[in-house]
Amino acid sequence: MHKFMAALLPGLAFLVIAALLHDRVFELRTYTCYEGKLPALEANFRDHTIEILKRHGIESVGYWVPRDPERSKDTLIFMLAHPSMEAAKQNWESFRNDPEFRKMSAESQKSGDIVKHVESVFLSPTDFSPLH
Repeated sequence: MHKFMAALLPGLAFLVIAALLHDRVFELRTYTCYEGKLPALEANFRDHTIEILKRHGIESVGYWVPRDPERSKDTLIFMLAHPSMEAAKQNWESFRNDPEFRKMSAESQKSGDIVKHVESVFLSPTDFSPLH
């Protein structure tokens, strides 16, 4: 009987992973900074925010700055992943209430706000996407 169960486990694991990935949602976020504040935002992410996001179940997929001159000095674009839309809501709620995040955010804004505008778009991969 144990050999039978051992043979089934890889298949069951695959089905569980496939089910979890089916509900997975990506979040594309664009932060537009006040003039001269992009380096401070990048430092926040580099030194603190990414680790805090991770602790709250938010997976960092990638971070980018635009190459066009009009936006390259004030914009950070990044993609995150969450297990589901419901998890995304819970993840963000716990992130916003994290004492380390609150402290870091307050300290970094002592000389003024950093981010002027935030845009967030939740995305689901298409059936032909490599991420599906």
